[in-house]
Amino acid sequence: MNSLSRKEHLLRLIQAHPAVTQQELADQLQLSRSAVAGYVAALIREGKILGRAYVLPDSRPVVCIGGANLDRKLRTLSDLQMGTSNPVSQYESFGGVARNVAENLARCGQRVQLMSIVGDDTAGQAILSYSAEQGIDTSACQTLAGVSSGSYTAVLDPQGEMVLALAQMDVCERLDPHFLRSRQRQRSAAAMIIADLNLPADSLSLLLQEAQQQQQQIPLVLIAVSQPKMQRLPAQLQGLSLLILNHGELEQRAGQALPDQAAIQQAVATLRAQGVQDVIVTMGSAGVLCTRPDTDLLTAIPAPQCEVVDVTGAGDAFSAGVCYSLLQQATQLELACQRGQQMAALTLQSSRTVSERLHPNIFQEESYA
Repeated sequence: MNSLSRKEHLLRLIQAHPAVTQQELADQLQLSRSAVAGYVAALIREGKILGRAYVLPDSRPVVCIGGANLDRKLRTLSDLQMGTSNPVSQYESFGGVARNVAENLARCGQRVQLMSIVGDDTAGQAILSYSAEQGIDTSACQTLAGVSSGSYTAVLDPQGEMVLALAQMDVCERLDPHFLRSRQRQRSAAAMIIADLNLPADSLSLLLQEAQQQQQQIPLVLIAVSQPKMQRLPAQLQGLSLLILNHGELEQRAGQALPDQAAIQQAVATLRAQGVQDVIVTMGSAGVLCTRPDTDLLTAIPAPQCEVVDVTGAGDAFSAGVCYSLLQQATQLELACQRGQQMAALTLQSSRTVSERLHPNIFQEESYA
C-alpha cells in the first residue's frame, strides 16, 4: 500500500468516525502514531479536514454574525393617520437579520452558528433560548450585563406592507474587532460567513481583510440592513464574495437616484470595480437583479406571485435561500436567487418572521425545483 492510498484510507476512516483518535487510526492502519500524525497534518494542509477535531468540510457550519433582537409588529386596522392614535393589532417574534438568516438556514437542515450579543435581560434570554430550540448553535453569542437587548418595531399597513420601522440596535456596536478576534477559532472553521451591516465599520473591514488574505477560501457574504447603515460599508470591498442589498440601499451607496436598470447596472459595476465578486439587488415585488460571470450585465428574475400577509423577514429568508443554495457548489447565482425568492414567498405568506413551513427537503419539492 503506497503512501497516497494510506492517506486516502485514513481520510475515509475519519469521514466514517470523525471522533476517532490517532491511536485508533494507527491500530487500524497498522502504522505508527507519528505516521498517522503526518498524514493528518497533510490532510489539514490540503483542506480535507480542519484541525485536530477532524472537522470535515461537509460538516462545517455557516457562521452568521450580526443582529439578534425582539421584533414587535404593529399592524394598523385601517389606513394610518399621522398625529393621532391608530388602532392596531400587535405580534411579537424573534428577529435580527443575522439571527433570522440563521433560523432560516437551520430550518432547512443547515448546520449554523450565530455570533451576536444580547443584554442580560428577559428579552436576551428569550432570544437565545428560542434560537437554540430552532437548531442554532448559540455558544458563540455573548450576554452583557447593563445593556438592553436589541429591538425592532415595524408599523405595517392593513395589507401587511411596512409603513415605518424603528430599530434599537445599540448593543450591536459591541460586535467590534475584539469580539470577532475572540471567536477566531469558530470563524476559521466556517463553511461560509454571513454578516449584516449592524456590525461596526471596523469589524466589517476586519472580515474583508481576512477574506482577502485567505483568498476567499471561506466565502464572505454581507447583507445590508438599512439605508443609514450603508455608510458602514467600506470603500474597498476586495475579499467580498457576495453583497445583498435593496434598491434604496444601492442608491445610498451610489449617492444618487437610480431610476432604471441601466443606472442600477452602472452602480453595480462600480461595486464590482471596488472588489466585490457578485451583487444581488432586491427590488421588492419587481423581483431581483443579480450579476453574471465575466460581464457587467445583470440578470432580472421576477418575483413569484403570492398573497402578502406580512413583509417582515422576507428579505432575510431570501438571503438565507441564496446562501443555502450557493453552498451546493454546482449552484449558479441565478438559480440561488430563484430559490431565495421561493423562501421569501413562504415568509410573505406567514405572520411569523421566519416561516414554519421550511424544512430540509424544501428544494427537492417540484414547486421549488
